[in-house]
Amino acid sequence: MHMHTLDKWQHTHNFLVDHNQAEKNTKIVLLLTTITMAAEVIAGLVFGSMALLADGWHMATHAAAFGITVFAYQYARKNANNPKYTFGTGKVSILGGFTSAIALSVIALLMIIESSIRLWQPQTIHFDEAIYVAIFGLLINLLSAMLLQDHHQHSHDHYHHDHDHHHHDYNLRAAYIHVLADALTSVLAIIALLAGKFLDWIWLDAVMGLVGAVVITKWAYGLVKDTGLILLDGSPDKEVKLAIIDAIEQNLDNRVTDLHVWNLSQQHLAVTISLVTHHPQQPEHYKNLLSHISALSHVVVEVNQCQDELCSD
Repeated sequence: MHMHTLDKWQHTHNFLVDHNQAEKNTKIVLLLTTITMAAEVIAGLVFGSMALLADGWHMATHAAAFGITVFAYQYARKNANNPKYTFGTGKVSILGGFTSAIALSVIALLMIIESSIRLWQPQTIHFDEAIYVAIFGLLINLLSAMLLQDHHQHSHDHYHHDHDHHHHDYNLRAAYIHVLADALTSVLAIIALLAGKFLDWIWLDAVMGLVGAVVITKWAYGLVKDTGLILLDGSPDKEVKLAIIDAIEQNLDNRVTDLHVWNLSQQHLAVTISLVTHHPQQPEHYKNLLSHISALSHVVVEVNQCQDELCSD
C-alpha cells in the first residue's frame, strides 16, 4: 500500500482556455442585439411595416444564439473541475458553436422560405422606414463584429518547429458568423430597398434574401463540419499524427502499432499510443520523446516487448 502522496503521478484535466474577454464582449453584443431587436419590433408595429417586424424577430434568433455562446462559456468555467466530465469541459464551447451553427442553418432556411414567398407574392414595403432601420442595424452589426473578432488566433509550435497552427474559439466564431450574417442581410437589404425605391425593382428584395441565405448556409456548413469533427473525436491534421510517429520510431527500434489522437478542447490534444520494441523503456521515456509537441496535454503509452526477431524489419 502506498503511504506517499500521488500528486507526482497525477495531472489536471482542466483544459479550458481563458475566454473572459470573449465572454464580456459577447454579453455586450447580446445587449446591443436585444435593444436593436426591440427597436425594430416597436418600429414595425408603429409604422405598420411587416419588413421591420420580420427583421426584428430575425434578430431575436441571433440574440438567442449569443445567449447560447455566453451560457457555454459560463457552464464550462463553473464545471471545469467537475469529476463527472472525464476530460474536463473543454468541448462545451465547441458544442456551443455547433448549436449556434444549427441555429444559423435554420435562419437560412427561414430566409429561403420567406424570400421565395415574396418572390411570387410581392408585398408592400415601407422603403423610407425600412432603409433607415437597415442602416441602423448594419452599424450595430459592424460594432458587434469588431467586439467579436477572435484576437486569440495566433501561431504556436504545436507539431514541429516548422509547422504553424491557428487556434479557433469555435464558440466565439459562431457568434461572429451570426453577426456577419446579420450584416450581410442588412447590406443586401439596403441595396434591394434602394433599387426598389428608385428603380421600382420590388423583386430584388426577395432575390437578395435568397443570395444571403445561400451565403449563410455555406458559413453554417463550414462551422458544423469543423465543430462536429471535434465533438465526434475526429482525428486532427495528419501533420500531428506523423510528428508523433516520427518522434517515437526514430528512437531505437520502436514501432507504433496503434495510435489515437483527438481534441480535448481547441488547443489541447489527447493521444493513446501502443508500440512494440525489443528494448522497452518506462512510459515517461516515450512521453519525453513527444515533449516538443506542446498541444499534447494527455498522453497514454502502452509498451509491448517484441520476442520475434523479424518484427524489427
